[in-house]
Amino acid sequence: MRPGAEATRRAAHLVLALPGGRSVRIARRSYRTGLCMAAACLLVCALSVFTGTYHISAVRVLEVLAGGGDTTDRFIVIDQRVARLCAALLVGALLGLAGALFQTLSRNPLGSPDIIGFTTGSTTGALTVLLAGGAGGAGTGLGTGGGALLGGLATAVLVQLMSSARGGTGGSRLVITGIAMGAMLASVNDYLITRADIESAESAKAWTFGSLNAITWNQVAPAALAFPVLLAATAVLARPLRMTEMGDDTAAGLGIRTERVRVAALFVGVALTGTAIAVAGPIGFLALAAPQLARRLARVPGTPVATAALTGALLLCTADYLAQRLLAPFQIPVGLLTGALGGLYLMWLLWRQN
Repeated sequence: MRPGAEATRRAAHLVLALPGGRSVRIARRSYRTGLCMAAACLLVCALSVFTGTYHISAVRVLEVLAGGGDTTDRFIVIDQRVARLCAALLVGALLGLAGALFQTLSRNPLGSPDIIGFTTGSTTGALTVLLAGGAGGAGTGLGTGGGALLGGLATAVLVQLMSSARGGTGGSRLVITGIAMGAMLASVNDYLITRADIESAESAKAWTFGSLNAITWNQVAPAALAFPVLLAATAVLARPLRMTEMGDDTAAGLGIRTERVRVAALFVGVALTGTAIAVAGPIGFLALAAPQLARRLARVPGTPVATAALTGALLLCTADYLAQRLLAPFQIPVGLLTGALGGLYLMWLLWRQN
């Protein structure tokens, strides 16, 4: 490599030193994009905490955040606004990471968990737990999370087996197989709801819209504990998974165990999707849009993991802020809003590809 080209390459990246003599190289544009996303998230967070249907002055909000304030103010600010905000940040980041993994795995911009059926499969598992436990358990408890993980994992295994049958390995084959599987599982979900009693069916149907309206700290805590582990696993898989995009033979020649990497990415992606669904229900199109927007903004090869997570968090926070206020005092389930916006985004994406 010429000295000038090497200097240009180094100038385009930041090098962060790690313990043990290791280092991480980050593209400067990706770094700046991440900072802008983080700043935008802070702005939306401030608006969400300091404003709402129940008026509380900024001084009283600051008193509550500092540990003071009366019981009512603390309930509104901490147990409702902050809990809902944390849930939106976590769920958005989880779905952004899941979309980045699955789109890289399938080598297709349409390869997000909601398009290829993994979200629907997780919903099937969660609905089975919800309806078996009655309406009172809707959206709560570790059982919902376990059902979502098992449903998503079973769907992922079936889609992977069916798409690789008879030697097929293409990303388009995975997407088409996932769409077919998702359509069948959507019918299963409708059947489960129709067989439940009225109270349970209404509660479960509302849950399938994807909503943060009744979020509590009990739902946020498990996702907050799982997020750092899943983020680290995604970061570890990002580089070898991106190298598989060059082809299995080339990646194997570089020392990448392609099958092991794909299986690990599948498990981590399902865990990300199931964790998000356990908190807020199925929220459509966020996993599709966030990685693509992150890639276009950062303008780097592959999908930057941190930027995809920040983009997902920003999108869901903004959508939930609008869902709370567009028809105030009535609140729209955020999944309906992201679905409508995601449909427009999908049409734009298909138009760009054509």
